[in-house]
Amino acid sequence: MWVMCRGAALCLLLVQLTRLSHHVEAVELTFELEDNAAECFYEEIEPGQKCTVDFQVITGGSYDVDCKIEAPDGMVLYKEARKQYDSHTWTTEKNGVYSICFSNEFSTFSHKTVYFDWQVGEEEPLFSDKGTRAVAMTQMESSCVSIHEALKSVIGYQTHHRLEEAQDRYQAEDLNSRVNLWSVGETVVLLLVGIGQVMLLKSFFSEKKTSLRMGL
Repeated sequence: MWVMCRGAALCLLLVQLTRLSHHVEAVELTFELEDNAAECFYEEIEPGQKCTVDFQVITGGSYDVDCKIEAPDGMVLYKEARKQYDSHTWTTEKNGVYSICFSNEFSTFSHKTVYFDWQVGEEEPLFSDKGTRAVAMTQMESSCVSIHEALKSVIGYQTHHRLEEAQDRYQAEDLNSRVNLWSVGETVVLLLVGIGQVMLLKSFFSEKKTSLRMGL
């Protein structure tokens, strides 16, 4: 991959980040989970790989979901019920297809929006000879390492704030729809009360007019 950049430090950082992208596999997905339904995702992983799964319920109901992770032989590696968010890390021991399942079968009417991040493999050091080299890192290399760590922190913060923003937006839209529905209901009630009062007053005058005619 060819990259155009300015400055030796920036070029070196982009090259190292490009190299790292070949050693870490990650799946980041947001999906809707219907009520009384379950969704499973599968990944074929070699033994000795470090895996991390982070998930969070963004919208729906009480913001909870069941989660289960299974090994290729059916062994349950992780199982939690009605969790809003959680994280689990393990190291694979067998070669095969691992699965992660999210269940909303306990909910009868509310569907959920679930976010999860599945990372496979460990990120290698920015400089592979960092522990064996005889001399200390240069100022340029130290700057690259600092920038790399700062960028990883920025990615984590951005993901966290995106999830919070999506959750807050859902709550705001839900509140707005409830307020609009309540306003429509109040308007209908006011119209019915007004019409009822007019009809009631009209009935009073009609009775008086009838009684006067009978008297005459």
